[in-house]
Amino acid sequence: MSGFFRKRMLKYPLYGLIAVVLVLTVVTFYYKWWLAVLLFVAVMSLVILLLFMESWMTKEVQQYISNLSYRIKRSEGEALVEMPMGILLYDEDYNIEWFNPFMAKYFGQDDEILGSSLADVGPEFLAVIRGEEDQGIQSIAWREHRFDTIVKRQERIIYLYDRTEYYDLNKRYQADKSVFAIIFLDNYDEWTQGMDDRRRSALNNLVTSMLTNWAKEHRIYLKRISSDRFMAFLTEAQLAQLEEEKFQILDRIRERTSKQNIPLTLSIGIGYNEEDLIELADLAQSGLDLALGRGGDQVVIKQPEGQVRFYGGKTNPMEKRTRVRARVISQALQELITQSDQVFVMGHRYPDMDVVGSSLGVMKVAEMNERQGFVIVEPGKMSPDVQRLMREIEKYPDVIRNIITPQAALDMITDKSLLVVVDTHKPSMVINKELLDTAAHVVVVDHHRRSEEFVENPVLVYIEPYASSTAELVTELFEYQPATEKVGKIEATALLSGIVVDTKNFTLRTGSRTFDAASYLRSLGADTVLVQQFLKEDIETFRQRSRLVESLEVYHDGMAIAIGREDEVFGTVIAAQAADTMLSMESVQASFVITLRPDKMIGISARSLGEINVQVIMEKLGGGGHLSNAATQLKNITIVEAKRQLLEAIDAYWKGEN
Repeated sequence: MSGFFRKRMLKYPLYGLIAVVLVLTVVTFYYKWWLAVLLFVAVMSLVILLLFMESWMTKEVQQYISNLSYRIKRSEGEALVEMPMGILLYDEDYNIEWFNPFMAKYFGQDDEILGSSLADVGPEFLAVIRGEEDQGIQSIAWREHRFDTIVKRQERIIYLYDRTEYYDLNKRYQADKSVFAIIFLDNYDEWTQGMDDRRRSALNNLVTSMLTNWAKEHRIYLKRISSDRFMAFLTEAQLAQLEEEKFQILDRIRERTSKQNIPLTLSIGIGYNEEDLIELADLAQSGLDLALGRGGDQVVIKQPEGQVRFYGGKTNPMEKRTRVRARVISQALQELITQSDQVFVMGHRYPDMDVVGSSLGVMKVAEMNERQGFVIVEPGKMSPDVQRLMREIEKYPDVIRNIITPQAALDMITDKSLLVVVDTHKPSMVINKELLDTAAHVVVVDHHRRSEEFVENPVLVYIEPYASSTAELVTELFEYQPATEKVGKIEATALLSGIVVDTKNFTLRTGSRTFDAASYLRSLGADTVLVQQFLKEDIETFRQRSRLVESLEVYHDGMAIAIGREDEVFGTVIAAQAADTMLSMESVQASFVITLRPDKMIGISARSLGEINVQVIMEKLGGGGHLSNAATQLKNITIVEAKRQLLEAIDAYWKGEN
């Protein structure tokens, strides 16, 4: 450093000063010699002073640097030992070579740890070291602590920052976040309508007492806001506890009220993971609407982003729709039709008898209101029974001319047209998604339990999971329409066919309203013999179904599973019929048939006698349906893999994981 000052600070300026002084001295000497001597002495004194100052400054700088270097080295050592950050060195074999005292309190005795393998002491560290390069800061959990780690692989060093307190604080924050719930007594009005004050009061006291005790048990704030509605505030920690218990309050209420011959059920909509309380309440209300649309007796948990979770819904929904609702829906549909220039009707891909029958029924409703109606079908994607129905429809020119393809509908539809979607409410399942996106006004008529996926912004929704079929719902709409147009024989027969197919000849999901609808259709001229002819099958279909049934194997108690070959295509109707056949066998409570579909997807048809909710199982695989009749389709998968996923879904169902 002194050499630097001598060379850089004083060398060249000093030489220059001496040269200048010598020149001035010589010049001055010619005029006044004594002045030249005085000048020379003064300048040399200044030079000597500068040299002395340079020597003193060099010593001061050297002393400062020496002290600074000592302090830096000392602080480096103290920081390495004392700073609140873990440092761990390991060798080529991933054995611990050294760690600083900060890590000692986590490891314990040095003698036992030094030289030990990271695989034995902390496999979590080894996983980070062997991970991908340049991953930056990574978080690991080790010995009840959470660390953020930085790995220097070339130097074989791990830096660790203890973030346990931060993660614990974040965990507490998440656990204490607000959750809002709306609790609804599904069929309270129906059961209390004919009660006297004493019985109604007793029922209220029972339900209120059970809900209050449940709320106190889980530290939940509960408030009754109407005769059939409660609101509740809780935290996410309490919600996690309720989910772990699978919302046993649903079973408690149902069992206690059933003993009094009043099978009251609950539906709960829950919103969470949202800071805004208004948005939180909207999520809860949306969840409740979804629960009611699925038949009630269940819990729906929603958040702004993420999958909706379902609990309950394992009992067959009781029929509780009224003719008042049918009349209101019929009148609302009539207004929408009269405000439209034309009406288009479509169902799901590979339409069944229920789709075609209900579509023809809605088309007839449009004609009753003096509007042109069109049924959308896709040629080549029909099951044999539907093909027989279509051949019969060809005998009716006034009907067959209004059955068009999706492309024709796209060319004809306008901003004033009305699109009615029947027998499905999922956009991914309709015959033509482009047509659904193009339509300005959409109506949904369905009998399946509502799922998370739903048609966006429909102008009218008529979903009744208590109905046997969509054909039954459409039949009820006829009674409240203008009598300007008579329902024809072919429409009545097609509607009756839809009811017969979906109820398996009036054996499943059949209520009093189902028989009323069938009786009404029979009075309109529905031909039962023709219905049976539609449902006949050929010999090859019988053989295919028999091959499926032959592969039957039982999984769990009463779960029958059949699979087709990887290279053999089965129609959806054959798979469904095979599932129905398996269900008729002794000790079989639910049946599942896995086959390769014509569209190269893997289809699973599920049937149940009612004790097992196959709809919940199918929802785990992306499908849906009814408690006793459901299905799903899987893409880019083999039959073997589909069977594995089905077994996992069944296992989860038995464990109570909704």
